[in-house]
Amino acid sequence: MAQSRRRSEHQVDRLVLELRQRVLRGEFAPGQRLTELGLVPLLGASRTPVRLALERLSHEGLLDARLSGGFRVRAFTVSEILDSVEVRAVLEGTAARFAAERLGSARELSKLKSLLDEAKLDVPVTIDGFGRYLEVNDRFHRELWRLAKSPALVRMLEAACRVPFAAPGALVFVPEQRDPGGVYVVAEHHRAIVEAIESREGARGEALAREHSRVGRQSLLLAVQQGRALGFPGAGLVVPT
Repeated sequence: MAQSRRRSEHQVDRLVLELRQRVLRGEFAPGQRLTELGLVPLLGASRTPVRLALERLSHEGLLDARLSGGFRVRAFTVSEILDSVEVRAVLEGTAARFAAERLGSARELSKLKSLLDEAKLDVPVTIDGFGRYLEVNDRFHRELWRLAKSPALVRMLEAACRVPFAAPGALVFVPEQRDPGGVYVVAEHHRAIVEAIESREGARGEALAREHSRVGRQSLLLAVQQGRALGFPGAGLVVPT
């Protein structure tokens, strides 16, 4: 039973990654309606995992759920994306400070430390390997949020992350890149944040987490400016401010 559940979860993870890539590559236009039945033959999967993948992307903010059924591909302004990145940076900085200030014992960091070891990306990068990396990266951030011991803060972070390109997992797999999304820089940031929390250095942890959340900001700005010529993933969803 447990093995069957893991296989199902892995299938949904793969479908989420594939659908996200297709949307960001512009295979679906902003405003286009997506349905389970319409995607089943395209993705070669049954309705249930396709529905779960669509719901995950809706939760991320990439799709809007329609009252009449199905989902609609969203469009985003540059200012909306950058504001969301900035809001998440402030909130995650606060989460790191709270975690350092509220840490009861070093044992509370054991899960966060284990995720540091898991968050390794093998070269050459494969879509499966990158998918696993994104899953571990998301778990790392959510564990950081948990350590802040503030349900209100977690709710605000969840809301900020509903805009694509602002969430911790807003990295896109590009086969020709050896380091997609600066994942090695991200890994070093993770290590430094954990070290600051363990040392109870709240201000340092806050500064590191804020900087970490802004890793993609400058590359996003450059990509938007030159995006369509560069084939920037998701450029087709970005509309003028």
